[in-house]
Amino acid sequence: MSAAIRISGLEKSYGKLAVLTGVDLEVESGSILALLGSNGAGKTTVIRILATLLRGDGGSASVAGFDVATQGAEVRRAISLTGQFAAVDEVLTGRENLILVARLRHLPDAGRIADDLLARFSLTDAGRRRVGTYSGGMRRRLDIAMSLIGDPPVVFLDEPTTGLDPEARLEVWAAVKALAADGTTVLLTTQYLEEAEHLADRIAILHEGRILVNGTLAELKQLLPPTEKQYIEKQPSLEDVFFAVTARKESA
Repeated sequence: MSAAIRISGLEKSYGKLAVLTGVDLEVESGSILALLGSNGAGKTTVIRILATLLRGDGGSASVAGFDVATQGAEVRRAISLTGQFAAVDEVLTGRENLILVARLRHLPDAGRIADDLLARFSLTDAGRRRVGTYSGGMRRRLDIAMSLIGDPPVVFLDEPTTGLDPEARLEVWAAVKALAADGTTVLLTTQYLEEAEHLADRIAILHEGRILVNGTLAELKQLLPPTEKQYIEKQPSLEDVFFAVTARKESA
């Protein structure tokens, strides 16, 4: 596969604070790459540079074959960006939100586009309800659906499950996996290690301005010394209890 995103020696500073000090990264077409890092590591800065919202101080980057510094308009036509908070109009219905974006993009048959996306993200039944009545997971799924209008080949998701409950997080995970299954390239930033394990084809760790490691989960695990096998009784986690209890209540 060819690389949909290429970053080489990317640098960015804010005054005397060096945030990116030489980031090198490639994301293959149709794959999900999770970019991990602590708060302030520079994950959002990388996304903002790739989305042409910010200029780097050094190095180079390209998205879908377009240079982010010299071909900004072409890059913006090839991407969508979903931030940490759902950018939806709560007064409009879900369907009206989608139609509005389709019309802003001057696409024909906005109603059909809206209906197709509602079905794709399991929102058909809620499509004619005001978004103000949606749960957090439904809003986030609608937000991602809105970002796909126009079929961008590359999608940036900047901590898309921040503040969501466990059930809503699973809804978003399913939506993200469906994107890659349809051939969309996804660059995902997250602080949740479980999220990266569940979703990503490859995982990169950004620390002190550089990519420390980049590989599959299996490859990253090989960086650690072999573990000693111990046989213990596994206790259910709080997440196990949560989903068991909620499933039992729904079936009652």
